[in-house]
Amino acid sequence: MAQPNYQYEKRQRDLAKKKKQDEKRIKKLSERKVEPGEEASAAKPAEGETGPA
Repeated sequence: MAQPNYQYEKRQRDLAKKKKQDEKRIKKLSERKVEPGEEASAAKPAEGETGPA
C-alpha cells in the first residue's frame, strides 16, 4: 500500500491559500481604484493591514 505524500499535500494547500490571498488583494485594489475620491482615506488602514477594532 502506498504511503501518503504529506509534503505534497501541504504544498498544495499552501499554494491554494496564497492564490486565494492574492485574489482578495487584487480585488481590494481594484475596488479602491473605482472610488478615486476615497482612495486616499481607504489607503491608510490598508497599509497597516488592521481595520477598526
